Amino acid sequence: MAQKSLIDRIFGSRPHAEPDEYLELDLGEYEEVFEEEPAGTYVKVAELINISNLTSLKDEVYKGNIVIIDISPIKQDRITLDKVVKELRQVAKDIHGDIAGLGDDQIIVTPMSIKIDRKKIGASVY
Repeated sequence: MAQKSLIDRIFGSRPHAEPDEYLELDLGEYEEVFEEEPAGTYVKVAELINISNLTSLKDEVYKGNIVIIDISPIKQDRITLDKVVKELRQVAKDIHGDIAGLGDDQIIVTPMSIKIDRKKIGASVY
């Protein structure tokens, strides 16, 4: 009989998943729906498919909402991407908000009095 590892002795043995098996998580069970109450600021999530829906995204920021934008659909069109980022930067500047990239495919734009801390929580600083 094989000797148990230290981790197995402390926590007990756990079944090992086969490499071709995966665990599917239902994130819906972690979401809680509250009664609809008006808020001063909403976090809006958007996908920028083409430049024509940029106006509605800018309107949301002007209304005081935080907008997280998926730019992956236009990422290959460098000219459109540059124009979109330039316009969103101008919106952030106009309203004294903030703008930052979230990874390679997302941009967050915030309204006045909400700034983006660019340091990751829990990241070690060297």
